[in-house]
Amino acid sequence: MGDLDRFFEPKSVAIIGASENVSKVGGILLKKVLESGIEIVPVNPSHEEMMGKKCYKSVLDYSGKIDLGIIAVPAEYVPPVLIECGKKGIKHVILISAGFSEVGNKNGVEEISKVANKYGIRFLGSNCFGICDPSEKLDLTFSSNMPSVGNVAFISQSGALWSYIANFLKDVGFSKFVSLGNMENLEFSDFVEYFSEDRKTKSIVLYIEKLNDGKRFMDACRRAIKKGKKIYAVKAGSSAVGKEAAISHTASLASDYAVYTGALKQCGVVLCESLFDAFVLASGKKIIYDKKNLEIGKKVFILTNAGGPGVLISDYLSKNGISVIEKPLDILGTALSVDYKKYFNEIKNKDFDSLLVVLTPQSMSEINYTAKAVVDFKKELSGMNKNVFAVFLGGDAMKEANKVFEKNGIGYSNTIEGM
Repeated sequence: MGDLDRFFEPKSVAIIGASENVSKVGGILLKKVLESGIEIVPVNPSHEEMMGKKCYKSVLDYSGKIDLGIIAVPAEYVPPVLIECGKKGIKHVILISAGFSEVGNKNGVEEISKVANKYGIRFLGSNCFGICDPSEKLDLTFSSNMPSVGNVAFISQSGALWSYIANFLKDVGFSKFVSLGNMENLEFSDFVEYFSEDRKTKSIVLYIEKLNDGKRFMDACRRAIKKGKKIYAVKAGSSAVGKEAAISHTASLASDYAVYTGALKQCGVVLCESLFDAFVLASGKKIIYDKKNLEIGKKVFILTNAGGPGVLISDYLSKNGISVIEKPLDILGTALSVDYKKYFNEIKNKDFDSLLVVLTPQSMSEINYTAKAVVDFKKELSGMNKNVFAVFLGGDAMKEANKVFEKNGIGYSNTIEGM
């Protein structure tokens, strides 16, 4: 199946930027790899030991072979760390670190691309959420839960959509998940080709903000479909504000939506209106959810801890005649309840009549504390002719928060499609 196997079948994993703090990405990933039973190599120059494992200052200090490197350090440290991975002979890297294409860091992109080319490194990212293979009990993401095993593969430019989908649609049954991030190295075509040969995968769902090479993508999809795979896609950015949000999310300067629609149809991909539609078709299973009337006003502002859902919600509202006054404010997946409170204070005087507070259930998310913060903020807005709605995306993880919202008369939805 090619050289991408090591992403899903590593015998040893180095976490560069490992942490003992399980509220940080490096700590979450270290804990998950330890639980998987895979040989783990924690790398952090400030520690000698982590979670009972010897910690190394560099991957070069480890004497054994390393199949997969996961880099979770600030952007300025990524190039030298990637060089060390190259010197160590690590050919597969998941680059969690942000601060590259999505913020216009062209020099940084050129630097890491040059290193990758020199050493023959294939990397996911940057600005990446990781990968998951439920059948191998391998979860190298910071999602809060593992879904059931099945035959649907999900390739997404938005990693945080996985934390929502894996929680709400956990019974759909997944073969694998891949977060592409900024696609500065590996992209859609690489994994469509990979899954076309994967016996565990029957259907592929794509969340697309942009394509780097449309012709290669179309050819890859045609070949996969010829081999019996079904491909379903959701293209974000159908609305003006959704397109603007996609640009800032993963540097996704996209062509006209109609161009994508035509291209996807040409190569046999089924274009879907929503992720739920895509997963219903891909899995053949009925998905039930409450469609709640939130009585959202005509001028909406979106605050979110995940860029992809912000884009999709903008598109959804725009299609239904609701004005999203600015691109969604993405406060990132590491946002805690205190971060939501900080931004509530900064945006309360904006010209909206409805605020949508979006949360995806990532490992560091403080779901119930954030729900209480939403309640407190609604009270603070009393008399300002503004309303607050909670769009806490997920299933079981949101049950307690839903009770808080119901008790306090706050409209809520646990799905993008249920608004």
